[in-house]
Amino acid sequence: MEHIAQLADWMMDEGRRSNDPVGIVSHFCTSLIEAGVPLWRVNIGQRFANPLLIAWGVVWTPEETESYDVTHARMLTDGYVGSSFEYILEHRRPLHKSLRGLDPDADHVSYLEFAELGGTDYYATLLYYGDGSLHGCTFVTRSKDGFSTRHLEMIEAALPALSSAMEPITMRKSSKSLLRTYLGNEPSEAVHNGTIKRGERTSLEAVVMFSDLRGFTALTDTAAEEDIFDAQDSYFDLIVQAVEDNGGDVLKFMGDGVLSVFSTVAPGDRKHQCRQSVRAAQDALAGHSALDKRRIEQGKPPLDIGIGINVGQVSYGNIGSTGRLDFTVLGSAVNVASRIEGLTKSLGQSVLTTTAVAEAAPELFSVCGVHNIRGITGAIELFDLIE
Repeated sequence: MEHIAQLADWMMDEGRRSNDPVGIVSHFCTSLIEAGVPLWRVNIGQRFANPLLIAWGVVWTPEETESYDVTHARMLTDGYVGSSFEYILEHRRPLHKSLRGLDPDADHVSYLEFAELGGTDYYATLLYYGDGSLHGCTFVTRSKDGFSTRHLEMIEAALPALSSAMEPITMRKSSKSLLRTYLGNEPSEAVHNGTIKRGERTSLEAVVMFSDLRGFTALTDTAAEEDIFDAQDSYFDLIVQAVEDNGGDVLKFMGDGVLSVFSTVAPGDRKHQCRQSVRAAQDALAGHSALDKRRIEQGKPPLDIGIGINVGQVSYGNIGSTGRLDFTVLGSAVNVASRIEGLTKSLGQSVLTTTAVAEAAPELFSVCGVHNIRGITGAIELFDLIE
């Protein structure tokens, strides 16, 4: 067991400090091979709490090592149901299975696939983390003799050290993933890097985009609850995708409204980010048109959207009470974006912007007149997107 002892020392020291899951799993597998374990394919899977992702992991083969993510939807497919991962997590014990003489009608598809690729023996077992959570890992060999009892003992002896190296990575990945889910990319990075005190903020220039689902209030009074949530989620899906595909961050959901930002970090960024926000608005309108078409085909009323875009200085950071904080943007640029979004309905336009935004893509806009904005001193010129 000398190789295993050396592996354990590396995992609990260099591995634990590396924050490199691919490197850790690669070292783990090559060390086991050097100890005499005939590995061909290894999958180290870890679960975490996240509304979008349920697990992540690293797959090792002699040719390459790569990481992957698992969505909640995948857990409902045949890829997981009936698999070794489901078995060991449900029964809380390892599974050792020969890949010879499989029954195509009874055995899980993963066993059949490994056997077709030359796999002869399969072992699935548990990883135990300090918080009490259970995770899974699988080992496949092409050795004609399969895994011996000695091989399985070495694998099990090495797993606590692997857990010590992978658990902190899983915890960091889980917390960052949760922050990103609820705050967006840039805000989550800021919070994760220590911007956590109440009142702590940064002043910067950003393009601010407000979008709102018009007719939603009336829908909530007449439609079934399932249709209400389906309409809102579908709308949020297309807005988030449009914003993130064009480099922005969705910062907040407010009822049926969405607040998004496109941060600028250099003087030359302003025009680029303005154009990106306009592209996001165009993508959102295209997605919404397809969404409305489906609703009409289903006998449901269409829903309009309104988008207001402005650019200027904002304060970016934490506000709230001593026990509850919110990460947001504040400033007159934000207020103007919100107000002009509110004008889209009365002016009969889908997208309205200020002059500063329209100047970044003048070929896409037409003048919509000078208008008074509630709470803003003096009238301002607005532009509507040519659809």
